[in-house]
Amino acid sequence: MPSEPGKTKFQIDLRRHLRQQGICDNLVHLICEIAEASKYVINAVRTGDLGVAGTSNLYGEEQLALDVLSDRIMRKRLIQSGVVCNIASEEMDEIYEVQGDANGLYSVAYDPLDGSSLVDVNLAVGTIVSIYAGCDLLQPGRNQVAALYILYGPRVSLVYTVGDGVHEFTMNHLMEFTLTRENVRMQPEGNIYAPGGLRNKYNDGDEAFIKYLETKGCKLRYSGGFVPDINQVLMKGKGLFMYPALVGSPNGKLRVLFELNPMAFIMEHAGGAATNGTIPILDIKPESLDQRAPIYIGCKADVAKAMEFLNGAEGVSAGNLETKSVKYGSV
Repeated sequence: MPSEPGKTKFQIDLRRHLRQQGICDNLVHLICEIAEASKYVINAVRTGDLGVAGTSNLYGEEQLALDVLSDRIMRKRLIQSGVVCNIASEEMDEIYEVQGDANGLYSVAYDPLDGSSLVDVNLAVGTIVSIYAGCDLLQPGRNQVAALYILYGPRVSLVYTVGDGVHEFTMNHLMEFTLTRENVRMQPEGNIYAPGGLRNKYNDGDEAFIKYLETKGCKLRYSGGFVPDINQVLMKGKGLFMYPALVGSPNGKLRVLFELNPMAFIMEHAGGAATNGTIPILDIKPESLDQRAPIYIGCKADVAKAMEFLNGAEGVSAGNLETKSVKYGSV
């Protein structure tokens, strides 16, 4: 197996790589089943109905036909896997119990098609998955046994961690996932940023932080899709994504269970960091399926710098940014 990060000499498929991680057969089987389901999801993305489904999810958001279809594909595969006891989806109103016996089984929380509203303009979208041992889904993200996302872009890629490095696989012409990059790592700091939310609804600390990044010469790279934006930060190994608390939306937009926990788990195991502005994302204990939180995720130094501005360190404000940027130096 290649030892140099980012390079591979052999065509190592996903199942083989998972077995080399020393995890149990049930978890190997579960992740491979999710990978298989993604082949049907990408087919739906490429050929499916772009209209609305005529229904709403638990957040009152109008569901697109692709959301509903992708959810059905993923749910059916998980149910038939034989290794899942509970399922929670961003498109379902409640936890779906597959079987009551949790012995040796897993619970899965997933967003079947994050960014689905971008499909009609042909931008990248993705699937996000969080996996826990046993039947309890409402627990801190640090207890995850695995997390992964699948990016449906010009290439289809799958990125996963089981707590021992972060690894990228790419779907080949036979629709098989083969190892592309092993042990993906974040640099201590970066020069790109992806800020979500309306900037005129930012609080003073977030506005000051953005102005600081602009003064530093950081490049704005925001697509409107959580999966492609996180993937860009992760694969470049530098930068930060943020979706802060907003005026009128103090908990931001993104859901802890379906989006933040899996991405934070991946980012931390790549050497990065993720916080809600107060504590690490992975230390939040979700109280409900629909719980949301702000997020700052990426390089450790960039996340730490965001916290300095957010918490008013040294009296930082947009008004005295230029002076303070000299004191802070380059991130």
